[in-house]
Amino acid sequence: MLSALLDEYLAEMNLTATEQQKKQLVGFVEMLNKWNKAYNLTSVRDPKQMLIRHIMDSLAVSAHLVGERFIDVGTGPGLPGIPLAIMNPDKHFVLLDSLGKRIRFQKQVQFDLGIDNISSVESRVEAYEPEEKFDGVLSRAFASIEDMLHWCHHLPADNGCYYALKGQLAEDEMAKIPEGYELTDVIELCVPCLDEQRHLLRVIKK
Repeated sequence: MLSALLDEYLAEMNLTATEQQKKQLVGFVEMLNKWNKAYNLTSVRDPKQMLIRHIMDSLAVSAHLVGERFIDVGTGPGLPGIPLAIMNPDKHFVLLDSLGKRIRFQKQVQFDLGIDNISSVESRVEAYEPEEKFDGVLSRAFASIEDMLHWCHHLPADNGCYYALKGQLAEDEMAKIPEGYELTDVIELCVPCLDEQRHLLRVIKK
């Protein structure tokens, strides 16, 4: 059932996936559903809704990623990092979260589904010092743009970019982008079967 829906949604979004990738995406939903009962990883309880609200919602930004090294800040159970890693095997994703139970879940997903381009880090973002900076800093429903830039200022490489996944755009939030940063793109995203606004904001250091 989930596999058929996934095929339909991928086609709608013009995304191509191998059988292995599809298996991993469905496997991730199944694990999220199973672990959610004990670990309370997401407020979404229905696997079909997880497929839309977590998997497809994450994959909507896939075509817009530039570079090879990404960090997903406040990733929770691994969103958007794990779906993006599955669909972009040539890119590496660091999944950063401060809660141990979420990190344990991510590591189990990595092991069970054989995803070799993610690494999970348990840390608060302001305390995390990467050995190598990132091409992209991702956040989904993590914080306001202002807070994201404040807390994550030490993470991108010189030509790196911030990717903020947002729902509805708040003008006052956009107006608070600090000095020294530039909002380069506001991209409207389309997620199948989701009748809510979705946007991707791209921000760079000037």
